[in-house]
Amino acid sequence: MIIKGEKTTLRPIKLADAPRFVKWFADFEVTQFISGRRVTLAEERKWIRGLSKKKRQLALAIETKDGVHIGSIGFHEISTKDKNATFGISIGDKRYWNHGYGTDATRVLLRYGFQKLKLHRIGLEVHENNPRAIKVYKCLGFKKEGIKRESVLRKGKFHNSIVMSILKNEWKERNK
Repeated sequence: MIIKGEKTTLRPIKLADAPRFVKWFADFEVTQFISGRRVTLAEERKWIRGLSKKKRQLALAIETKDGVHIGSIGFHEISTKDKNATFGISIGDKRYWNHGYGTDATRVLLRYGFQKLKLHRIGLEVHENNPRAIKVYKCLGFKKEGIKRESVLRKGKFHNSIVMSILKNEWKERNK
């Protein structure tokens, strides 16, 4: 499956992507807002090989229009019964931060989730000290639902997570 946006293309994750993920997950600046941890090349390859078996997950690589692999995006905990999923994204290549690639990739995956997967609700959690991500989510129509108090421990300090979501009718209204 290939899904194209204005700036990005979402494609299946390949074994050849593993070394980049390992490099990115070794950088605290990249992983500070995700639950990522340092992984070995063998662990990452094993995870990639197992992706096709995961029925409740959709994980895709993010590429620029020039074919540069810059991160990953996906849905976790997909529920066909309740028609919802949890969203996640990571732009691992810091050269592509703050240039709209994450926004474009998110917009593309939201469209796929609501139109193709027939989801009703897409939710996420974002660290309160990640204003860049919060701004993108609000811009795309996510609404704040609440706060998970001191739910994340980073560098010995607890931080709150903000719970956000977007419903299909809200997404449709924004994308007429």
